[in-house]
Amino acid sequence: MSDFHRFSLPLGLLVSFAAAIDVVAAPPSWPEFQNGGQAVAAEVKLPTHWAPDQNIAWTADIVGYGQSAPIVAHDQIVVTSTSGENKDDYHVSAYDCASGDLRWQVDLKNPSPFKNTPMVSRAAPTAIATDTGYIAFFEGGALIALSPEGKMLWQKDLVAEYGKIEARHGLSASLEQNNHLVFVWVERGEEPYILALNKTDGEVVWKAPGVGATSWASPRLIPVGSSHHLVCSASGKIVGLDPASGERLWEFDEISNNTSCTPMPVGDGQFLIGASDGRGETAAGAAAASNGLIEISKGEDGKFTAAYKWQAKKATSTFGSPVVAGETAAIVNRTGVLYRLDLQTGDQVSIARTAAGGIWATPIVSGDRIYLFGNKGTTSVVSLTEGKEIASNRCWDAEAESGEGVRSGSVLYAAAAASPYLILRRGDKLYAISAEDEK
Repeated sequence: MSDFHRFSLPLGLLVSFAAAIDVVAAPPSWPEFQNGGQAVAAEVKLPTHWAPDQNIAWTADIVGYGQSAPIVAHDQIVVTSTSGENKDDYHVSAYDCASGDLRWQVDLKNPSPFKNTPMVSRAAPTAIATDTGYIAFFEGGALIALSPEGKMLWQKDLVAEYGKIEARHGLSASLEQNNHLVFVWVERGEEPYILALNKTDGEVVWKAPGVGATSWASPRLIPVGSSHHLVCSASGKIVGLDPASGERLWEFDEISNNTSCTPMPVGDGQFLIGASDGRGETAAGAAAASNGLIEISKGEDGKFTAAYKWQAKKATSTFGSPVVAGETAAIVNRTGVLYRLDLQTGDQVSIARTAAGGIWATPIVSGDRIYLFGNKGTTSVVSLTEGKEIASNRCWDAEAESGEGVRSGSVLYAAAAASPYLILRRGDKLYAISAEDEK
């Protein structure tokens, strides 16, 4: 792009934007992490086949490196990233949906710099889109709201207000929202907390204690009757909060290894939860029991409880959360095996070994297909009708193994649907995949 301007704003905030931006406000099409728990591309026909030289409409470089998912709203794709030896700077970048051109970029200083290595989170929390723009949160404590044009609406330094954020491998919890509030979960080592803030002005509405256990999952609103519960999952415990007040409504502790998967809503008072065995498939039976469908109930005394409606027998998760795929629950283990279980009973419907391998991104369902985004760059397309893989695709050539694990190469972190494209997010690049060349 040309004709860029850069100027300083208070508290070290810098903004870069095009001289003339014509942003057309549109309803968010993928407004937050996991599309708010509905990982379904309902209005987009996703491509089946692509390769480095096939069906890639555009690519866009991302400043620095980031692990957050792209969000799509206001005719733009927005991602976050970090740069500098100590994650000194954070960035929010907006790209044109049609062309991939960079429309604007907001740069701000990290309130709590920390060594920039693959062993810690790097701009991992995913932003949200609101009616008035975007809200982004970074693991270093920066929380900002921006207009669709990239102008600052408000910002907060959570380190200055609530103290240092120190957590094992950093924070990954993405933002959650309802009509009026944005929810921020800071599951740090000491005195973890959950905040609810007014989306319009950033004022804190309530602050509640965190779960008190290791977690890289995100908070999720689960419908319960005429209201919702804000559900947070951490190692060995899941809690449900009243989103209006922060009151803890229930706790559930009959679970283990649930450190990464975010609760995924199924229906009234029900959600899928995933947990890993941490050792491949050697203890799959025991570990599988922590994967399943949990149901929230209200007793005659008015108190809420949570319990399994069913538990998996063999299926275990990795970083990608289980998703609803038609009348089944789809669970992908660390080697890329896709288990589909009956959503009502938990009985196994199908099993398929895929080329994707382990996934860090949550799968996306499109029509009668499910897309598994392997962390090493291979995306498997599986037919929900046939129960088998029908395609495997890459955006970049496979890289030689270095012996240092997936962290040593390019990582596919997330995906989102942005009509007419499937958007894939690598640490340093966006890919827009088109179906227009397919027959």
